[in-house]
Amino acid sequence: MTGPDRAEPAPAQPYVYRRHEPQEPDWRRFPGWREVTAAQWRDPQWQRAHCVKNSAQLRQVVGTGVDDAFFADLEADQRHHATMPVLLTPQVLNTFAPHSEPTTAAFYADPVRRYMLPVATDRHPRWPSHPLASRDSLHEAEMWAVEGLTHRYPTKVLAELVTTCPQYCGHCTRMDLVGTSTPQVDKYRFVLRPADRLDRMIAYLRDTPAVRDVVVSGGDVANVPWPRLKSFVDRLLDIDSVRDIRLASKGLIGLPQHWMAPDVLEGMADLAAKATARGVSLALHTHANAAQQVTPLVAEAARGLLAAGLRDVRNQGVLLAGVNDTPEALLDLCFTLLDTAGIMPYYFYLCDIVPGAEHWRLPLERAQRLQHAIMGYLPGFATPRLVCDVPYVGKRWVHQADAYDRERGISDWSKNYLTSVEHGDPEALRRVYHYYDPLHTLGEAGQAYWADRMREER
Repeated sequence: MTGPDRAEPAPAQPYVYRRHEPQEPDWRRFPGWREVTAAQWRDPQWQRAHCVKNSAQLRQVVGTGVDDAFFADLEADQRHHATMPVLLTPQVLNTFAPHSEPTTAAFYADPVRRYMLPVATDRHPRWPSHPLASRDSLHEAEMWAVEGLTHRYPTKVLAELVTTCPQYCGHCTRMDLVGTSTPQVDKYRFVLRPADRLDRMIAYLRDTPAVRDVVVSGGDVANVPWPRLKSFVDRLLDIDSVRDIRLASKGLIGLPQHWMAPDVLEGMADLAAKATARGVSLALHTHANAAQQVTPLVAEAARGLLAAGLRDVRNQGVLLAGVNDTPEALLDLCFTLLDTAGIMPYYFYLCDIVPGAEHWRLPLERAQRLQHAIMGYLPGFATPRLVCDVPYVGKRWVHQADAYDRERGISDWSKNYLTSVEHGDPEALRRVYHYYDPLHTLGEAGQAYWADRMREER
């Protein structure tokens, strides 16, 4: 028999959308914060004053539920591997294992802990770093037009106003510059005074009308004194050729209290009004990698910025193994950003080839499969692009590789513009550029190739 009565059951969807109503994790589950009031928690100065900076401070907050082995693991990582110091706001730490008591097992398994507080046993035992990893993997400092102003793309610049953040991510692409030094990395320091650097940036942009797009970053602009940041953006708005301004702040996720402060919101409203009058797009870009980071406080801060007149709040995440490397994790994050906070999913980058990052990095083919898997669920305008930031090339969609040797983990890429260091180089637009998969994802032949290559180079 055929017909409706004999129809086969419909197959289950690979991903089922469910709207979740996030709740702010209860910080009082941590023994060290039993007496912290809601007013204190919402105070940005309280948050900054109570950041966790080492294992002893972490132990005071989490109590005896996390055992000595975890703290020894953390201390070993800081001594032997870490490229970034420990710095966690209470807001960040409160998103570790958000719905359970702090325990060793919960901390080891938690995706936010995995990238915000790496421990030695996270690192890959054979390949902790790619052989071609470098401290400034994107050569941003090489392309400084003035100190801290990277002119990499023809019409866009990156203005690094500060070298600190409210919190530090273990996989930071600017680990060469951002944060205090670690035993492994003696950080570069700006030479010019902040006022002089910012003056030179403004002068360069006034003299370079081809630049229409300025990313104001660092570090994190949440760590720039607000009057200084407001003044800098106001001066950018006076440059007729500047049409897009993007403020970069992981602090919206890690310290939303800063962006909710009355003086900040009032100042943002002033800047947004001026931008609108001039026809300039003013937006904020943030960095969430897991849905549990998008709490009601983050949503309140994001929606407050939008109400103040920002053109958009967008998310630029990073694809990280054990954090968001499944279609379910990516889609949960994107829907939570949209539904809870009005934050637009924008980019997810392959993790850059910096030292100590192999255990976080995904191969290109994995990113290509993830891009395929998330298509069709989100609105088209809110479907993030998964991108590879290729040294000397820039952002490319993961399917734009010209060739891909999966055995050796080497992909080939081409480019269509000159960076600021390539003018006069006749081969720049004909050269083949490479990106490299993490070595532990290769087969035996691929790993043998890299072992031989390392021996030859030594």
